[in-house]
Amino acid sequence: MRLRVRSIVAVALSAVLALGFAGANGVGQEGDWRSYGGDPGGGRYSALAEIDRANVGRLRRAWTYHTGDLDTSSSVQPPAFESTPLAVAGVLFVSTQSGGVIALDGDTGREVWTFLPPPRSGRSKLPRDVHRGVSYWEAADGADRRILYGTPDGRLIALDAGSGRPKADFGQGGMVDLRVGVADAWPEAPLGVSSPPAIYRDLVITGTHLQEYPALGPSGDVRAFDVRTGALVWRFQTVPRSGQPGQDTWEGDSGKDRSGANVWSVISVDVERGLVFLPVGSATYDFYGGDRKGANLYANSLVALDAATGALRWHFQTVHHDVWDYDLPAQPALVTVKRQGRDVPAVVQVTKTGFVFVLDRVTGQPLFPVEEKPVPASTVPGEATWPTQPVPLRPPPLVRQSITREQLTQVTPDSARQCRELFDAAVTGPLFTPPGAGLTLTFPGTLGGANWSGAAFDSVRRRLYVNVNEVGAMGGLQALGPAAPVAYRRSSPWGEYPRFWDSNRWPCQQPPWGTLNAVDLDEGVIAWRVPLGVVDALVERGLPPTGTPSLGGAIATVGGLVFIAGTNDARLRAFDADSGKELWVDRLEASGHATPMTYRGRSGRQFVVIAAGGGGYLSRTTSDVVAAYALPPP
Repeated sequence: MRLRVRSIVAVALSAVLALGFAGANGVGQEGDWRSYGGDPGGGRYSALAEIDRANVGRLRRAWTYHTGDLDTSSSVQPPAFESTPLAVAGVLFVSTQSGGVIALDGDTGREVWTFLPPPRSGRSKLPRDVHRGVSYWEAADGADRRILYGTPDGRLIALDAGSGRPKADFGQGGMVDLRVGVADAWPEAPLGVSSPPAIYRDLVITGTHLQEYPALGPSGDVRAFDVRTGALVWRFQTVPRSGQPGQDTWEGDSGKDRSGANVWSVISVDVERGLVFLPVGSATYDFYGGDRKGANLYANSLVALDAATGALRWHFQTVHHDVWDYDLPAQPALVTVKRQGRDVPAVVQVTKTGFVFVLDRVTGQPLFPVEEKPVPASTVPGEATWPTQPVPLRPPPLVRQSITREQLTQVTPDSARQCRELFDAAVTGPLFTPPGAGLTLTFPGTLGGANWSGAAFDSVRRRLYVNVNEVGAMGGLQALGPAAPVAYRRSSPWGEYPRFWDSNRWPCQQPPWGTLNAVDLDEGVIAWRVPLGVVDALVERGLPPTGTPSLGGAIATVGGLVFIAGTNDARLRAFDADSGKELWVDRLEASGHATPMTYRGRSGRQFVVIAAGGGGYLSRTTSDVVAAYALPPP
């Protein structure tokens, strides 16, 4: 693998670019992309205006970089290349599926340095998994600059941003073992980090990516470490322990040793108010909760903490007692909305169900009405699903939340036949129909709604841009033996996580199968919605664009543009932020299942960059490309 071969620092070029960090303020942070979401609050909005609606049609590939982190030796579908680079003073920082980091010259794509951590002691190689990026920290005097990130095998690493060398004063030789304190009793259980940590002052705050099964295992606690030393500063227990508020939402001692309820997605930070916002995932096991009766706080909750201490400020649970794998997958977006003529700081959480929750950032109170509505009860012995679920009245759902036979696809006769057979073999119902003993069709499914793609917020237009999937899921609960870790586990003839799609992976309901949405957050209405993505084989048959499933979100710019890849048709697109009209599109080497970013290079030119690696849940074609686009030079 090329990344391993190039693990020696490219000293000469690194020294030249390191000088640029000292002048980072001269380049201007408005030209940087210093956080995964562009800013600590996940707004994904850029003030760069060189590329706009008038000239975006002239956008061209400026450079291409190959990471070398592409494993073609296995028949198993490889993990997607989901990294969103950071850009600081004209230098890009990209993470890879093997837990490596690469620094690139933002103008040329030329490699500055690479780093690949050694395998854990006793291990022969590094695991490969999805990895969405790294974080950047800079001391107040600018003398110390660090790249911080978590690895697929559960280590938190600090690197010198100029050289790529581990910071020896951080943990043990630049690394902190994240298994310590949360997985001590579970040495073989998986624990990794798939998303960049949050930075607040001199703290690095991280969650973890844990097992989906069995029910007991490493805890999903969120921890803050000193960014200089790696010392643990605070720990928030996502499953309350005995005597803590929320412990009564777990019947008996069912919260003890409970795994899941983890933050595997991106944490947001309100620097001004000193708050961090955690999108907490589901408790294990995902599809059966007979051994964890109750609402199960703080699983499936948006949680606000004091960033300095980890003390709970408020929480809002979006799904009670989850048995659908409707965990919170997306970074919370910190936005400002109008209420009664005044600006109100808010936080927006998009969800797999298609619901959009808009909450007061300080109090956690909904800014649009949310009602607890009755939902179907489980018929599985031992299960006790929650009788109601929270439903926001505005904005409207971004996806369909149920499906009938009349709404099945007709794009081809073969697809229609396959989908009718699937539909007729399953029980279906309204949203929150729990899985039963036989095949149950859940719509939307585990890949439905907004997923980890998240949202971008245009602070000028006051709109949220969200790509969503119209994809269902199928499965039934199979009773296990008395010695099994849980009483039931979901299964189907197609595995544990089958999608409601045909043999071509075309979703079984009528198109659109994926859309890009602009949501007016002041009014709580959808301003526009357009299909996102095409199926080339269907376009050749004369069908209009169907949209496709996508994983990887949007960014917005002051130039009136929304950039997005994500779709499984291997394209990067730019849309008009006002109308949703597609203004520009370019083919990629593989699907860009990542969120793009934009920055100003040292030359002064504006670039847009996307990781185009395919793979993962949606795309069979794979690559290792980082692609940069810019207007032609004068």
